[in-house]
Amino acid sequence: MQRYRVGILGATGLVGQRLIEGLSNHDWFEIAGLAASERSAGKTYGEACGWVLGSAMPDPVSRMTVTRCDPAALDGCDLVFSALDRPVAAEVEPEFARAGFAVVSNASAFRQAPDVPLVVPEVNADHLAMVEHQGHGGGFIVTNPNCSATGLVLALAPLHRAFGIRRLFVSTMQAVSGAGTAGPSALQMVDNVIPFIPGEEEKLEEELSKLLGDRDGGTVRKISIPVSAHCHRVPTIDGHLEAVSVELEGNPSPEDAIESLRAWRGQIEGDGLPSAPAQPVEVRMEPDRPQPRLDRDAGKGMSAVVGRVRPCPLLGLKFVVLSHNAVRGAAGGTLLNAELLAARGLLPRRDGR
Repeated sequence: MQRYRVGILGATGLVGQRLIEGLSNHDWFEIAGLAASERSAGKTYGEACGWVLGSAMPDPVSRMTVTRCDPAALDGCDLVFSALDRPVAAEVEPEFARAGFAVVSNASAFRQAPDVPLVVPEVNADHLAMVEHQGHGGGFIVTNPNCSATGLVLALAPLHRAFGIRRLFVSTMQAVSGAGTAGPSALQMVDNVIPFIPGEEEKLEEELSKLLGDRDGGTVRKISIPVSAHCHRVPTIDGHLEAVSVELEGNPSPEDAIESLRAWRGQIEGDGLPSAPAQPVEVRMEPDRPQPRLDRDAGKGMSAVVGRVRPCPLLGLKFVVLSHNAVRGAAGGTLLNAELLAARGLLPRRDGR
């Protein structure tokens, strides 16, 4: 396969850095353009970016010149990944779509737009067909969910398909990397937990209904599930841990739930996507797992890890789920969506190659 040429919007931020890490030596995609704010435009990436990852900045990328987030500046790209903040994404992403780009976005600006797919490939790959109904003049926008919603829906989807969800309670313990490089300071986080993350509880409560809904032509019939969410910022670097209580149809036993979680492979089994984990949900039986430091890199950071599956005296079933927020919940989820678009023949090359 001739590799697709990709651009990254918001390339200097934490998610942009994770995208560069994931695209390094990718078999299907090659980085052809980097874009960021006006203060970074014109500099080399090495000059503009304060690299914070443990892996080294790829040398060819460090020498690339950063441009403005303008379709004309990235005209040589087939698609763009968006790691922009919501306000900027709301303006910039439609401009790229109207210019004929596929926009594969980690931003929240269009997740609830009726004609924009909100996709976790194992859960709702069929929703991607909605892009054919978008009126952007050849381009389109695809989004991945909030980082906490991603790990949660990977654990809930097999239970919902097997039994049906009636209602849900979730309390999250979210890593500081979820706030990006401009997140809480060490003084705020050391010896502390912040019991409020702006907009996070609303995103969890809204996005699950779209993710688990059924596609109806160019839109989604959302399901109605009462969700109560509490979101907390905790002093771990990576890995969102979520305590879940759920009421399921038929009140299945923990053993039945574990069997469903272990057996589930989702909607992309056999597609051969490079970033897809062999097992999207891993189940741990130890009484003290999953833990962020021990389990966040499961499936190269792309698997959700479920543990402590046990009876709940209020709702019937409770468990803990962990996912790597910066990989599966952000850059890796965005990259997997692009791979799925390519595999399903929904990713045209802008020059007709």
